[in-house]
Amino acid sequence: MNETFRGMKRYKQQLSESDCLRILTESRRAALAVHGELGYPYAVPVNFVYLPEKRQVCFHCAREGHKLDAIRRDSKVCLTLWTDGVRQEDGFDDVESVVIFGQAECVTDEAWREAIAQRLGYKYFPDTEMTARNIEQALHRTEIVAVTIDHMTGKRIHEK
Repeated sequence: MNETFRGMKRYKQQLSESDCLRILTESRRAALAVHGELGYPYAVPVNFVYLPEKRQVCFHCAREGHKLDAIRRDSKVCLTLWTDGVRQEDGFDDVESVVIFGQAECVTDEAWREAIAQRLGYKYFPDTEMTARNIEQALHRTEIVAVTIDHMTGKRIHEK
């Protein structure tokens, strides 16, 4: 890509890439922002899994709807995720967040779709049996979307 992304204004709060990857691996929810209808942004929470071997973030959704229509119109998306924060002795919380800019596309290879669905299931379901049952019952009506990371930044804030 030829795009140049802005640097962080509060660079002293910037996290290292390894910290960003830790948060990306440990976090359970993200807000996905797309270019929605009528020129409005559209942000929606998603469950996701990070695939380090492809540098992708993947999530599932219905095969049709506002989110998928927006992605099909404009594949550029933004994902934001954050930690719950850790209470410090001074009464403030240290909260970390990661912002990802990337290109979203639907995964079409059936074996890869199932592999991603398994990884999502292992992250969110209590056991492998439930994951297998859910994939068997729902994968045929589920879209799997992969976001290839173009740019990622992280930040730690100290807030009351």
